Order: sequence, then C-alpha cells, then structure tokens
Amino acid sequence: MPRVAIYTRVSTEDQAKEGYSLAAQKQRLEAYCDAQGWDIADYYIDDGHSGRNTRRPAYHRMMEERDKWDIILVMKMDRIHRNSKNFMIMMENLEKWGKKFSSMNESLDTSNAVGRFVVDIIQRIAQLESEQIGERTYMGMRQKAESGQGLLGFRVPYGYRLREGMLYVDETEAQVVLSIYERYLAGQTMEMIAWGLNRDGVTTRTEGEWTVWSISRILHNPVYAGYLRWEDLVNPSKHAPIIEVAMFNNVQIKISSKVRNPKHAKAVLLPEN
Repeated sequence: MPRVAIYTRVSTEDQAKEGYSLAAQKQRLEAYCDAQGWDIADYYIDDGHSGRNTRRPAYHRMMEERDKWDIILVMKMDRIHRNSKNFMIMMENLEKWGKKFSSMNESLDTSNAVGRFVVDIIQRIAQLESEQIGERTYMGMRQKAESGQGLLGFRVPYGYRLREGMLYVDETEAQVVLSIYERYLAGQTMEMIAWGLNRDGVTTRTEGEWTVWSISRILHNPVYAGYLRWEDLVNPSKHAPIIEVAMFNNVQIKISSKVRNPKHAKAVLLPEN
C-alpha cells in the first residue's frame, strides 16, 4: 500500500481565500487518501510561506525524510510550487528517487509522458499568475511611494521606533545618530567613527559592534532628515527628523568627494526649504 506525504501550504495572501486554509486542505486530502486506500506517512505543513521559492522548513524536511513516503500529495499544484523551474527540479528528483507526485484537484498521473507534459503546462500557467500578482503588487507599492502615502514595509531604522504605523524618535539612539553625522563632518572617517563607538561601549540595536557598513547606511539614509526613500523615489514624510536637511546634504557632498569613480561621485541632495 503506498505511503503518502501530505503537503499543505498557505501564504499570507492565501489566508483570506475560501478553501485554502490548512485545516481545509488537510481534511480534503485525508478523505482522498481514504478513498484511494493510501496510508498517510506524515504531514508537512508550511504556514505563512510563499510557493515562489523553496525556503520552506516543512518542504525541506519532507525531502530529507523521503524514505518515509512513496507519494507526495497536495490539494492543488500551486501548493507545492509556484515556480515552474523549481517544480521541474523537484520532479526530476522524485523520478531519480523512485517517488511519485499527485495533485488531488488536477487528478494528475506523473508516471507517463502525457501526464508530465500536462503538469509542466499547468505549472507554467501557475507561474504566470504568480508573476502577474507580483507585478501588480509592485505597481501598487510604487504608486503609494510616488504619492508619499506611508511606510512601505521597510526595517525600522536605528534612531526610530514604530508605533501605529508611524515612526517616532528614540531619543537615546537619536543622540548616537546625530553624533555620527557630526563626527563625519568634523573629519572622522567611517572607520574611525565605528571604532570610537565600539570603544565607548555604544552598541547597535541588536547589541552588536558598529562597522563601516552600518555607519555608511546611517550616513546615506534620508530618513534622518525627515524623508523616506523607496528605490529611486525620495519623498518628504510626516515623521520628526533627527538632523537638518542641510547637515544631511553636506554629508552627501563630503562622501561623494571621496569617490574616485566619477560615474558614482554625484551626490543626491534633498531640497532645502
């Protein structure tokens, strides 16, 4: 009797779709196994993970435990992969291991050439749908960035805290940010600033040591002058600045003056009122 690995997955966007819940998938797949007379070897559940990549803990565990099962069963093909290349790599591995794949909704049999061809076509359609969703999401985020409407899912920068969707100044960290800008304008290099902060026992938010990269990131971020950047767009924001725009611009000019390649030496400045 075939041993079945039941794989279920939901992403954040799937949560609101009827029939895509983990419980609904599990219930329907169990009934399908019962009708087929298959034994369930184990359940592999990825909650809140996208099907566009393979960075999923349950998926990896299932592949590592392939000696436990003979067939992977999913409710629908896009539960296992939304990328045709990743899907075909999986299929090649399954064939090499002597394993099978079954999709309940599509009623697919991958043991013959026609079945594999149909699987490939369906998977490419699923990838097209996934890419179109990604394009629409990107366009929506860009329109939001162009209009300056709120934050766009970025990591809260050092010097600020996030409350109710707004950035608020962290006074202790803000003093460090101001010090970094002042030291750089006073002639210290990024290496010297990082060394000085580490020597004085000032740590990063994660209680790590300062590096040239972390200092550079702060010196290049317009958020400290009251602006938000998303890709190539920089717009004024409602959050309180830590430094003046003039100070930020002076730092950008100083940094660009040290760049040897003329193509990358142009300073991107903020408008001064």
